[in-house]
Amino acid sequence: MSRTMAGDRIARAMARIEAAAQRIEAAARRPASGGDPELAARYEALRSEAGAALADLDRLIGSLEQ
Repeated sequence: MSRTMAGDRIARAMARIEAAAQRIEAAARRPASGGDPELAARYEALRSEAGAALADLDRLIGSLEQ
């Protein structure tokens, strides 16, 4: 695979990751459902997992840029 093709794939992947991060951030700003404690707990767990996944992706992208 040529360097340009690899760069294009990385750029597209980063654009998708950025779009997903923006959706996650928008969802995080919305208030969680206060009427259902189980739903609120699941929401917080998902939010935590998403944050960890984004941190992993950030580290991976950083290692690719070196």
